[in-house]
Amino acid sequence: MPLESLLLSRDTDVINILQQALAKLSIDVEVCRGARSGTEILSSEKFDAVIVDCDDLQDGLSVLKDLRKSPSNRSSIAFAILNGATTTHQAFELGATFVMQKPVTPLSAMRRLSAGLGLMVRERRRYFRYPVRLEVILQLEHHQEIRARTTNVSEGGMAIRAVAPLVRGVSGKLTLALPDCRGTIEAKAELVWVDGNGRAGIRFIEVPKNSRELLDKWLEEEILRVDPLPEAKRFAH
Repeated sequence: MPLESLLLSRDTDVINILQQALAKLSIDVEVCRGARSGTEILSSEKFDAVIVDCDDLQDGLSVLKDLRKSPSNRSSIAFAILNGATTTHQAFELGATFVMQKPVTPLSAMRRLSAGLGLMVRERRRYFRYPVRLEVILQLEHHQEIRARTTNVSEGGMAIRAVAPLVRGVSGKLTLALPDCRGTIEAKAELVWVDGNGRAGIRFIEVPKNSRELLDKWLEEEILRVDPLPEAKRFAH
């Protein structure tokens, strides 16, 4: 699954230039020519990047401002396209990650998008949940040890299934052996939800540096294997 972007603009030249640049970076793009419809799309879909023509699209600035309040897209990489009415400083204050000035050229578009590509990949990894069954050992409060299996693992935690009863809010230490002898992850964690059927969600509270490096490297390898991003991978490093 490629990276996905939303472009809000009515400027035909901008749309054509950005479509070509995004295609070269293997980023899918959905074009929306109205701020209101763009806001509706952002409320229901997740995008790795959102590009807003702030000065030449009615209510474009409002879209940029409201983006950071969106549950699905508040951490998306935001590109603001300006045409003199809004300053670069104002765009950054409203939540832009990068700014493009009109006239947008193929070279300037590629430079800005390439600069943001590594951030898009890292953000994709942050919310990426890798479906995998691995054994995890939980050392919970009162020295209770529980063995469970993961159903997915992410940068911030994991979902598990266990036979033993689980209690929401309990914290402790977990140990997870990565597949193919890639190492062992240890972390302080908390059960943030349970469903009464042995399934639960775990949030990492504290991860030692060596475990964090192992986890991040493994997840990055898996996301690039599941979601091939050859160009993104090249620019991310």
